[in-house]
Amino acid sequence: MDWSWLLVLVCPLMMIFMMFGMKGHGHVHGRGDHAHHSPNEQAIRAELDELKAQNEQIKQALQKLSR
Repeated sequence: MDWSWLLVLVCPLMMIFMMFGMKGHGHVHGRGDHAHHSPNEQAIRAELDELKAQNEQIKQALQKLSR
């Protein structure tokens, strides 16, 4: 008996299940809840905030110099 037709039916079903699984997974991370971030991500966010503050200081210094 040839079972190759079963693969033709299984592939679309697997894609549907995977898409629903990814949708649920993405929804959990898409909340914007910072309590679930890893320590490494928190360190990166802190460094980014510090760089933004430094950037703002540099912008203000350049505006003073251009006057």
